Amino acid sequence: MARKPWGTGRKIAFVAAVCALAAGGGAFAAAGPGLTRASIASEASSPARTTPGLAVPVVAPAQLTVSPADDAKPVNPAAPVSLKVRDGRIERVALTSDAGDAVDGTLDAGGTGWTASGALKFNTRYTYTYTVVDSVGRKTTTTRTFSTVSAANEADAAIYPLDGMKVGVAQPLQITFSEPVLNRDAVEKAIRITSTSGQAGDFHWFSNNMVRYRPESFWAANSTVTMDLQLFGVDLGNGQIGNFNKKVTVHIGDKKVAVADAAAHTFSVSINDQPAGSWPVTMGDQRFPSARGYLVLMEKHRYDHFVAASIGLKPGDPANYGELDVEYATRLTPSGEYIHQALDSALPYIGNTNVSHGCIGMTADRAAWVFNNMTSGDVVQVINTEGDFANFDDGFGDWNIPWAQYAN
Repeated sequence: MARKPWGTGRKIAFVAAVCALAAGGGAFAAAGPGLTRASIASEASSPARTTPGLAVPVVAPAQLTVSPADDAKPVNPAAPVSLKVRDGRIERVALTSDAGDAVDGTLDAGGTGWTASGALKFNTRYTYTYTVVDSVGRKTTTTRTFSTVSAANEADAAIYPLDGMKVGVAQPLQITFSEPVLNRDAVEKAIRITSTSGQAGDFHWFSNNMVRYRPESFWAANSTVTMDLQLFGVDLGNGQIGNFNKKVTVHIGDKKVAVADAAAHTFSVSINDQPAGSWPVTMGDQRFPSARGYLVLMEKHRYDHFVAASIGLKPGDPANYGELDVEYATRLTPSGEYIHQALDSALPYIGNTNVSHGCIGMTADRAAWVFNNMTSGDVVQVINTEGDFANFDDGFGDWNIPWAQYAN
C-alpha cells in the first residue's frame, strides 16, 4: 500500500516542536555549541575553544618568542634576554643565576614584551621562568635554562695611561689584550676616543694583543683625552669575548720637547715651544750608539741599579761595568736607555765625547732638572747618532712611524 503524504498541518506541528526543543536548550542546542553564546563562555578552558571544528571562534594560544633558546650555551653575556608574547600578556618573569642573584628586567606598557636590563655574568648558569596569560585568562608557566661564556673565553685588557694620569704631549694610548684579537674592526668600533682639542687620531696594531692610538701630531698641550671603551660582550674572535666597559680620562700637560744631539753633545729643552735650557751631555759611544728618533719618557727612579749582564755584557768584556747605582734615572726604553746623572768617571767627557752604553749622561743638577720637570709622555728627539731606531715594542716608538703608515 502506498504511503500517504504528510499533510500541511502535520508539517507545521513538527517544525513547531523542533523550534520548541531548540529554544528550551534541548537536543539540538547540545549538538551545536556554536549556535548559542551562553555555552562559549563556559567552555573557555576546554578543548572546544582550542580545537577547530568544535567551537566557533577558536581561542588562539599565546605565541612566544624567547631568547636565548632553552639550554643554550655558551651565551654571550651581552646578548639580549627577552620575551615577546602575541595573543596574550606577560604576568610574571624571573631570571636568576644558580647562585640566587636576580637579574632585573623591564616590562613594556602593553605587557607583551620583557627585556633584561641587568648585566649577566660570565661562566654562569641562569634559570628563566615566566608566566603568560592568553586572551581568555588561561595561564602557562615555563622554565628554561642557559649558560654564559666560560671563564676560559673571557678576555680582559690593560690600559695605559691609567685613568686620571697627567702625561706629556707625545704619550700614545695603549690597550693590551689578554687574548689575541682577530676581529680588529669590531674592537676599534667599540672604542671611542675624544679630545678637548678636537684632534682626531687612529689606531695602529703592533700585534694581535696590543693596539695604540695617537693623533697625526703631538696632543695639544693642556688638553684632555677621553677613552670610552665599550668592550663588554665584543667578540674578539676565536670565541674570546670582551669582559668590561670602562671610561678613562687622560690629562695632557705642557708641551715639553728635548733634542739630544749626539754630534754636538747637547741636550736642549723647550716648553710650549719656548727655550728652557741647553746643557752639555755624553751619549752612546760607537759600540753602543744612542737610538735615533723620538723617544718618549717612561718611568722615573730617584735611584736605580744597573746590571751590565742585562744588556748581554759578560765578565772580561772591556765594556762590562758589572753592577752600579745611578741617580735621577728617567727611562727612555725598556731595553735600558735612560737619562741619568753621569758616573764620576764620565764627568770629564760631558760635552765633548760619547762614552755611555746608549744613555744620556748629565751633571747632577741637569739630571735632577729633567727628573723634576719632565714626566711620562714628554719626548726626546735624538739626532746625529749612528744608532738605529729603537724597536717598535722597545718603549713608545709610535712617532717614528710615518702617519700614512701608522693610520693604515
